[in-house]
Amino acid sequence: MLVLSFMVAAVCNTFVRSLLAHGGEPHDLHDLWRSWAFDEPVVIAGLLITAWVYTRGVRRLWRASRTGGGIRRWEAACFAGGWLALVVALVSPLHPWGRVLFSAHMTQHEVLMLVAAPLLVLGKPLVATLKAMPARWAHGLAEASNAPAWKAFWGTVTNALAAWLIHGVVLWVWHLPSLFQATLDNEFVHALQHLSFLLSALLFWWAILQGRQHALNYGLAVLYLFTTAVHSGLLGALLTFARTVWYPAYAGKTASWGLTPLEDQQLGGLIMWVPACALYIVAGLALFAAWLRESEARVLKRESQALLQT
Repeated sequence: MLVLSFMVAAVCNTFVRSLLAHGGEPHDLHDLWRSWAFDEPVVIAGLLITAWVYTRGVRRLWRASRTGGGIRRWEAACFAGGWLALVVALVSPLHPWGRVLFSAHMTQHEVLMLVAAPLLVLGKPLVATLKAMPARWAHGLAEASNAPAWKAFWGTVTNALAAWLIHGVVLWVWHLPSLFQATLDNEFVHALQHLSFLLSALLFWWAILQGRQHALNYGLAVLYLFTTAVHSGLLGALLTFARTVWYPAYAGKTASWGLTPLEDQQLGGLIMWVPACALYIVAGLALFAAWLRESEARVLKRESQALLQT
């Protein structure tokens, strides 16, 4: 997948950067707006290649059929929005800001998991990628995806329950103080954290939005979204109401932003708790409405068939 290859390249890039001196931490708003991460060429290249391949695939699809064929216009717009969300999370000043404020770091994670991931999934990137490839490559990849071992693995991890569990475990494990501290001390570990957040979120949203028979399982999708909102909100609440600082690495960095480390942690917890949960609930309500429409359509179809038979 394009996003996977891009993020793996980003991990390699940050591994090299972790061997160099660590710096570039903004101390105020003046520093912040000059802190775009244009000095990470692998990330920039990955984003540009991703956009080029997706655009190439969509253009080929639309030339072969019609505009909106295979990938509809709104789906292409979703992918563009997800791509821009990746830019915000990984290239904009939000990225270096996360080194000095826990709340900014939480915002970065939510952008990856709750904005970029679902929009990218809705954009059908696999369809566009296959169409962008040479025909022989696409045919070979399609054959490989039909191998029994791969089908068994993919069927397991894209099961909605499995994807929900994976996403939940990744979220909670990375917020253990020892592991989160490691991401602040080592850029390679930091990149692994972002990679696992994005990939687990892509898996979760794909299982809900694009998985097999997803149209027939809207009810379960709503349940998974609601329970994700509950457990992620619980983590946010624990961070908000904690009386001690969980991540001491931020001590000494928050004062220039008018926050104590504990206040910064509480703000980060609120971001995870309130707006993030609200996004899960909105998505759940949208799927619930789709579920009602699907149920109504099936009822009308059965009634029309019954009328034709009488």
